[in-house]
Amino acid sequence: MSDERHNTIDGEILIRPAAAEDLSAILAMLAGDPLGQMREHKGADPDTAYRAAFRDIDCDQRNHILVADRHGEVIGCLQLTFIPGLTYTGRERAQIEGVRVSEAARGWGIGRRLVDHAVAKAKARGCVLVQLTSDKRRPDAIAFYEALDFKLSHEGFKLWLS
Repeated sequence: MSDERHNTIDGEILIRPAAAEDLSAILAMLAGDPLGQMREHKGADPDTAYRAAFRDIDCDQRNHILVADRHGEVIGCLQLTFIPGLTYTGRERAQIEGVRVSEAARGWGIGRRLVDHAVAKAKARGCVLVQLTSDKRRPDAIAFYEALDFKLSHEGFKLWLS
């Protein structure tokens, strides 16, 4: 059993790897904001492409979906990916994506605890840096990451393929 299954917060919140049965709660959080509503299918059937994507992530040693669990209820999530590269003398970097906290649990410090846990995993793995992106239309998220000492360092570009 991995050490994160024992990472309780205040004896009440458990940070653990996501399980397939958590997918519906994760999808609800991903679709639960205005930007997510544009790209996710709220109430989507997890037996679709989402379940296949979850299986692919779950089988990949470099990918992890972490959840914050309070008494069996998933109240937060993020995806952590370790990316090998030739830069930085071949050291890995960690990418954090999809940080979400359920509406009912906002303000409890769950997002901070999830990100702190992911950063600790990246440090333990020897990563050179942790990176993430946040949509410019999410000023609260940007302020949250800045409060966690992430620095705005790059302009990002995307090329949509579909």
